[in-house]
Amino acid sequence: MFGQTKAFSGFSVDDVPAAKEFYAGILGLEVEEDHGMLHLKIAGGNTVLVYPKDDHVPAEYTMLNFPVDDITATARELAARGVAFERYDAGQDELGVMRGEGPLIAWFKDPAGNVLAILEV
Repeated sequence: MFGQTKAFSGFSVDDVPAAKEFYAGILGLEVEEDHGMLHLKIAGGNTVLVYPKDDHVPAEYTMLNFPVDDITATARELAARGVAFERYDAGQDELGVMRGEGPLIAWFKDPAGNVLAILEV
């Protein structure tokens, strides 16, 4: 039924201007604003919808992953741009990168408290 449609994901924030500054200014994504919502342009021509919600509750799970070639360099660059990495009891190093089983991964939050991650591929 939906095999040929261009599906997209979306998530809420409590402050659209702050989200726009973060996703465009800090993460460097192309961001379009339309009808009070944001459209994040991510690799592969996909779009993620970011919409305002007065009673926003941050996603406590990783709701957007960014694959990177070099997680150490990317974590350092993001930290230099003011991104603070989350610290979980997951064997993370001084940068916040988990270097145990599975892919190398580090988590951080957007201004609305939604959890994002970079992971080395």
